[in-house]
Amino acid sequence: MKTTPKKVKYSVLDLAPIAEGYTAADAFNNSVSLAQHAESLGYNRFWLAEHHNMDGIASSATSILIGHIAGKTKSIRVGSGGVMLPNHASLIIAEQFGTLETLYPGRIDLGLGRAPGSDQATMRAIRRDLMSDRFPEQVQELFQYFSDNQEGARVIANPGRGLKIPVWLLGSSLYSAELAGRLGLPYSFASHFAPDLMMEALHVYREFFTPSIYLKEPYCMIGVQVVGASTDEEAEFLSTTVYQRFLALIRGQSLKMKPPVKSMDGLWNTHEEQYVKAKLHTSVRGGPEKVKAQLLHLAEFTGVDELMIVSDLYKHEDRLRSFTMAAEALR
Repeated sequence: MKTTPKKVKYSVLDLAPIAEGYTAADAFNNSVSLAQHAESLGYNRFWLAEHHNMDGIASSATSILIGHIAGKTKSIRVGSGGVMLPNHASLIIAEQFGTLETLYPGRIDLGLGRAPGSDQATMRAIRRDLMSDRFPEQVQELFQYFSDNQEGARVIANPGRGLKIPVWLLGSSLYSAELAGRLGLPYSFASHFAPDLMMEALHVYREFFTPSIYLKEPYCMIGVQVVGASTDEEAEFLSTTVYQRFLALIRGQSLKMKPPVKSMDGLWNTHEEQYVKAKLHTSVRGGPEKVKAQLLHLAEFTGVDELMIVSDLYKHEDRLRSFTMAAEALR
């Protein structure tokens, strides 16, 4: 007997990318435009990621940008994908997201990451103490700040206390998968740039999942790079912007999005090509039919509850079209 495939939700991951020849202000305007577009297409949530000291990414002050996007939209959930918790005091994050939840009740997500979201020099500028790794303890501190029960507490997050803000753990390894499972939290895996451990991480999360007051059953999401276009050939052309960005990342060059090129020949060597394509082997690229088939296959193969779409293309109109195609495929 043939079963009906599980219907997955679909969401947006945005880094407020800056294209060559444009500014951070342009990136913020594009993020608002994309969020409003995604809301009209039925996307479930719009997440912004914390990164620092990267000239092509404008989402460094993540909580401020979340508030800006939430204020320009009406119903879509807005949150962090993620806030790199070791960069911050738990109290500060509790107050920031308590404020956001108070301003936009029922619409805020708090996704937490453990990585620095930066290079070593920037990490020193942010954290000062590089040897401290208190991530599980910091997560528990956050829950205490959000708790109704503050009896005996000398420090209270206000706003924050008593607010039911969904907390997610994010990761690209098995560490956060196991921790999310043990804590009974929803989990998001960064397969859009680190696909190698995707299936193992999902297995670890589900195996270690323990029902909690936050979640009764496992709930997991994966990131997916999508380049949708009118034809398969055009999608391959537009994908060269993504290739060039990954190439720049491994070379330590500018991460501003570059215009697509007819061929990557001469821009990368064989080793670099293999490395970049390996990082993107779960990506979805093509015309409408190919995008739909690949997204539905990925959703069924992984059994996830939600797909978080990433589509960083040079022209904003191409980016909007790509997100439109992904939504049409998953409706």
